Amino acid sequence: MVGHHASSEAFDLVGDGEMGVVLLHGFTGTPYEVGYLGQQLASAGYTVRAPRLPGHGTSLAELDETRWEDWVACVEQAVDDLGRRCRQIALVGQSLGGLLALYVASHRKDVVSVAALAAPLWLEGLSARAARWTRPGGPLAGVRRLPKLGGSDVRDPRSKAENPCYDGVPTRALAQLMTFMKVTDDALPEVTQPVLVLHATQDHTAPVACAQRIAERTHARRVRILPRSYHLIAVDVERDIVAAEVVDFLRKTKDQPCAT
Repeated sequence: MVGHHASSEAFDLVGDGEMGVVLLHGFTGTPYEVGYLGQQLASAGYTVRAPRLPGHGTSLAELDETRWEDWVACVEQAVDDLGRRCRQIALVGQSLGGLLALYVASHRKDVVSVAALAAPLWLEGLSARAARWTRPGGPLAGVRRLPKLGGSDVRDPRSKAENPCYDGVPTRALAQLMTFMKVTDDALPEVTQPVLVLHATQDHTAPVACAQRIAERTHARRVRILPRSYHLIAVDVERDIVAAEVVDFLRKTKDQPCAT
């Protein structure tokens, strides 16, 4: 294990500090992807809420019925819930979770800072071709599910084996992800909070060039590109670097205590 139990369930961790953090996992994944980071944040004093996004950790059929607005509503609810306890809320997300963090921050000015970890504004390679081919009129139109070849995109063998993610990708949900990438890209100039961007050069899912675009369009305060990890950087071989970067970033962007 990488320092936390391999659970697909949502979790809450109570810290002793002055900021609440909504921590978000990625597409077809579960809160496992941010479990290690959550523990490190709690150890640093942050109160953490990590919801399980709608359609995730249940069944591919359920995911195929969800829309990007459902994912956004889940994050909004988590911000509201944590906001009842904390004066300041930060959003930290992996992959789709990073997109959600950026999008919600674009219109929620009660969010004080954002960390986007390996967030995809577009896809390349097989994922991009699959999205095109399964559209209406494409050669695979009507196909409801695609296999996730090779499992999750993580270099660490233990994390790869433990990760309780789906073994396939429902095509309608993939189309929702593609739509939401464009929606988020359009919203990036409205993100005025401090932004941290972390990405890996060897990411096989989200092209590393996405990090530069996010940084430019949000005027990100800090960008770090990791040389060894794959896509799931929060549980990969440089997870300690990721955790240290996020903890340091949040420490520099908080200035008000949690409500008591």
